[in-house]
Parts: sequence; structure tokens; C-alpha cells
Amino acid sequence: MFKSFDGVSLDVLRVFESAARHLSFTAAAAELGSSQPAISQQIKRLEEQVAARLFDRVYRGIVLTEAGEALLGPVQEGLAALDAGLDAVVGRHQHEVLQVATDFAFAAYWLMPRLQRFHQLHPEVDVSLVTSERDMTSLPAEIDVAISFGDGRLKNGKVHLLFKEEVFPVCSPQLLKGQSASANQLLARLPLLHLRPESRSRWFDWSGLFRALGIAETPSPGSLRFDNYTLLLQAAIAGQGVAIGWRHLVDELLAQGLLCRLDERSAASDFGYYVVLPERKRRVRLVQGFTDWLRDEMTRESLPAAQRVIDPMAIAP
Repeated sequence: MFKSFDGVSLDVLRVFESAARHLSFTAAAAELGSSQPAISQQIKRLEEQVAARLFDRVYRGIVLTEAGEALLGPVQEGLAALDAGLDAVVGRHQHEVLQVATDFAFAAYWLMPRLQRFHQLHPEVDVSLVTSERDMTSLPAEIDVAISFGDGRLKNGKVHLLFKEEVFPVCSPQLLKGQSASANQLLARLPLLHLRPESRSRWFDWSGLFRALGIAETPSPGSLRFDNYTLLLQAAIAGQGVAIGWRHLVDELLAQGLLCRLDERSAASDFGYYVVLPERKRRVRLVQGFTDWLRDEMTRESLPAAQRVIDPMAIAP
């Protein structure tokens, strides 16, 4: 029984599937936590075992041979079936752990306040957050789903828009006490809190926001700069300056009165937060349940209370 499987390890089939999916030994090595030479050696060993060449080496890459094409489908189906079977058995005896990757700000200000509702709906699932400020164009093998800021164009994986980028100036209500000026004048007068260039990536900065709002003045450089948006918002709450507020990320802080909008105007872009699903089909039921919940959370959001604008004249003594 299963004679063709004799001597062929499951690991080498995983290596073949990854290399065939990416059409790259280097990408397969990154996904599996290995090295390019090791991946190449394992593919060579598999080709010897099946007595057929599986890849043709071409300029700047590899392509599947006819034999490789014939093998890929059954290997992917078999690995998916094994994963589903193991997932079902393990799930009977212990909580499943969903690995979710995102950045610090999204985790702290959007995801964490809502996770209790997910646990109420799925008490058998534990969510493990992996936070990073790095670009998520490629995901480590252990990540089940990512929520990433960008334009939604990825070489690998499927993406679904969660919400588009919309920003506006926010600050502590205490910072506006005694101020009597227009929003443009306040933005020119009050200290501005900045993210360092290497931290803000493709996010709005003050120069971009001033242009979008039609403010001719040059933004003040500010005395406080941060490499973390979470710390920047804490400084804004403490009354140390004006921050750029991202809709959805700061909504709860607005609703609680910890921050207020300085201006009723907003600026938008073609960027946003996207749900990123790896190409590999693993733990499909679990991942689908989480992505459905994310969409439901966006549907249920009501923003009127969170979007109020405080008139500086109304709180001037």
C-alpha cells in the first residue's frame, strides 16, 4: 500500500509544494525557515526519488516541468487533507490558536478593544497577536492571517479591504482651553507630534495633511518625534501636541473624550488596512471565521458620537 510513497518524506513534499507555489527556491526557504541551498538539495533528492526532473532552471527563476505540474496538484490536495485531519483531531482536545499579524497601532486601538466579542462567539479559539512595523508583503509560514496597511497590491496571497485611510487632526480637549482661533491658525500655532520617517512608511505626514486640507503654511517641525504611533497618541492624550488621527484607530478615544477633532475636515487616500490571507490553504475554517468576524465588526461600527468636532470657542474660559 502507498508504494510510491516509500522513502519520500512529508518534509520534502512540503518543500516541493512551497517552491512550486512561489516558483522560487529563495521564497520557499524564507517561508519554511530554511536556506536556499538546503531547499535546492531537497528538491534534487526528490527528483532522484521520483526519477524525473520537476523544475527547469531558467533565467532569474524556475518553472515547473510537465512532471512537476502533474505532481503539484495531488501534493497540494494531500497536504491540505492532512492539515484538515490534524486540525480536526487537535481541535477536539484543546483550544485552537490563530496567529494574527498586524502593526502596533491597529492591534492596540482597533483590534484589542473588540477581541472580547470574538472570544464570546468563538470560545474555543485563542488569538495570538504578532505585532510588527515591517512591511507584510510576505508572511512567515506560521501566520494564519495578517491585517496590513498599504495599497492592497501583493504578489502573494489574497487581500480584502477592511477600511480606507481617512485622517484628521486630533488633540486633547485640554490643549484647546483658552484658544480662540480657526483650525488653520491652531495648526500653525500648536505643537505638532510627528512620526519619524522610517516609522510612518506610507502613512500621511503633516506636510501631506496640510496639502490635502489646503493649508499654505509649512508644518512646524515639532520638538517631539516618535517611532511608534501608540506612543504618539499617548502624548496627544497627555496634551503635549496635535496628532494625525486615523479614522477607526482613534474613534474609541474620541468617543471617550480623551481626544477631540481639531477640524471637521478630513483627508483620504487610496491606502487602507487590508486583511491578507496567505496563498497556502491551512486552517481554512478557522481563518474564514476570523475574517467573517472582521467584516461584521466593520458593518456594526457606528461613528456619529466618535466623529464630533469640539469648537475651541465653546470650551474657552
